[in-house]
Amino acid sequence: AIVVESTGGKDATYDDFVKKLPADDCRYGVFDCQFTVDGDTREKIVFIAWSPDTAKTKSKMLYAGSKETLKNKLVGVGKFMQATDDGEVAWDSVLEILRAV
Repeated sequence: AIVVESTGGKDATYDDFVKKLPADDCRYGVFDCQFTVDGDTREKIVFIAWSPDTAKTKSKMLYAGSKETLKNKLVGVGKFMQATDDGEVAWDSVLEILRAV
């Protein structure tokens, strides 16, 4: 079963979201990103599959095996990302991916 561990309010920042990701275990996360492209403010919901290199193999396999099923159930998500380290969840990395969409 996939259980909601925590939620954030509309005023929660992306940094607040990233701080909740454990350094040594996998998690799924959904964040409503606001960003600008050519002066226009845009908004996309991003699903992040967090699977750090330091996580146990069993945990990585469990999350990898259920990721597609969960992705198929998420309606309205604009971008799906896989992240394995802090650099891949850094705001600049996410913005690069969002602006390319």
